[in-house]
Amino acid sequence: MHVLATAGHVDHGKSTLVRALTGIEPDRLAEERRRGMTLDLGFAWTTLPGGETVAFVDVPGHERFISTMLAGVGPVPGVVVVVAADEGWRAQTSEHVEVLDSLGVRHGLLVVTRADLADPAPALAYARERLRRTSLGDVEALAVSAVTGAGLDELRAALSRLVARLPAPVTDGRVRLFVDRAFTVRGSGTVVTGTLGAGTIHQNDRLLLAPAGTEVRVRGLESMGDKHDDVAAVARVAVNLRGLPVEDVRRGHVLITPDRWVLTDIADVRLTSLDPTDLPGDLMLHIGSAAVPCRARPFGEDTARLRLAARLPLEPGDRAVLREPSSRLTTGVVVLDVDPPELRRRGAALNRAIELEDATGQPDVLVEVARRGSVTREWLVALGVLGGADPAPAELVEVGEHLVDQDTWQRWGKELAAAVDAHRQSAPLEPGLPAKAAAQAIGAPDLRLVEALVRDSGGALVARGGRIARPGAAPGFSNAARRALDDVCARLAADPFAAPSVPELAEAGLTREILAAAAAAGMVLRLPGEVILHPSAPRAAVAALAGLEQPFTLSDARQALGTTRRVAVPLFEHLDALGLTTRVEATLRRVTAT
Repeated sequence: MHVLATAGHVDHGKSTLVRALTGIEPDRLAEERRRGMTLDLGFAWTTLPGGETVAFVDVPGHERFISTMLAGVGPVPGVVVVVAADEGWRAQTSEHVEVLDSLGVRHGLLVVTRADLADPAPALAYARERLRRTSLGDVEALAVSAVTGAGLDELRAALSRLVARLPAPVTDGRVRLFVDRAFTVRGSGTVVTGTLGAGTIHQNDRLLLAPAGTEVRVRGLESMGDKHDDVAAVARVAVNLRGLPVEDVRRGHVLITPDRWVLTDIADVRLTSLDPTDLPGDLMLHIGSAAVPCRARPFGEDTARLRLAARLPLEPGDRAVLREPSSRLTTGVVVLDVDPPELRRRGAALNRAIELEDATGQPDVLVEVARRGSVTREWLVALGVLGGADPAPAELVEVGEHLVDQDTWQRWGKELAAAVDAHRQSAPLEPGLPAKAAAQAIGAPDLRLVEALVRDSGGALVARGGRIARPGAAPGFSNAARRALDDVCARLAADPFAAPSVPELAEAGLTREILAAAAAAGMVLRLPGEVILHPSAPRAAVAALAGLEQPFTLSDARQALGTTRRVAVPLFEHLDALGLTTRVEATLRRVTAT
């Protein structure tokens, strides 16, 4: 399907033209049909001679309904500009075309209607010249009469040529559907409609309704009067939502893919036609079908920061219209950044203006990652900076979901080494800097980044037991502590199970901190109750116990090892934890590995 919007002055025959092409009455309201004037958005569709399906969003032409017109054309990729032959270019024609130009609409068709009432040539020539000065450029133009049918076949052929030029939609991307209608259907519940510009909606999909962030479930889908299991962009679609009261949704709300969009109330933009300093304080931002009050803070010659009264799912490159309703002041804006940096320091606004000078709305992944130092792939996708299936640039360091720019990576590596050395100086007995403290010291958001930095250190750092240290670094024992440890180690080398008593350890000056450091360095095996053994004790115990009749009692084991109950109980709990022994009954064990 292709979707086009109409544009033009009130009572120039937009709805009549749509009705003649489709056979469908676009004016839904009784008052519209009674007054002969479109008051709200109308919808109709038809199949062109080449087999293409085209849907029309028919917009009101009266100046009082310009906001409604904006809601209709905002999500649509192409437009049919309508000018009456007997009236020519009028005020609302200018305003509608100005809106189209602000939105950067490049695909269109000029249709001069009521050719049976006046010579269409003057109106056609003037309108083409006016359109050449806009984003539409040199459009194809033709004259028709919806009353006599003259020119309608040529118009259908021209529409086929127009839709063939429309950009191919992204059907496998994230969903963003701006709601333009919400109503209830008896037996079904709440239904919302809109123009789906990208992605595919499936029955039973889970979506979020912005700005509230309410989770909804797709109960059913309908497009062009037919039910579907899925609807792909570009399309007019009606979405039946489960569990959502109709009072909770209205025009301007947005259905989005969960976790794939950032809802923001602040955005940096480029203005297409006005100096930011000319903007009044209170403005209205129109994007899709949404109209949100906002205020602008000028930056440079054509850039500004918008603060919105409600959060919207925006992405870089979005085109929108900024209006001051009472004065009709209008300018287009291009969204440059939906996650801009805070302006805390003096001169920050000027620096930001310089940063935005070359911004186009097409974000540079390397620049965006460098600005943040580190960012997750999921966040870049939600910002619209990186496609969900796009590979990360090779210049970035990729660790799991994290992407880090090279400058940050190198800085982190230096800061990690410095933090390890500083910790060694302040806590010489500890076997290294805890990995969590290391991450905090360098500002890394994930322990996996610290582990990757250690691997990337070229052997300058090692990770063991959840700590980061220099390779070969031993605890910084005092001379007295070193001599005491050497005495204990010599005693245990001669008899691995002759654990010193707690008073003996205390008398030797071996504190808990010293013993913990010695155990972490692999000098001794430290068991609960300050039972200190030789590191080879577990294997020596298994070798001795394997010669016993299996299973054996704790008493049998004590005799075989020549040790005490104080040593045997925690030793066997340690052997059980290592899987070297196993308990077969309450008082019996057997060797399971030798």
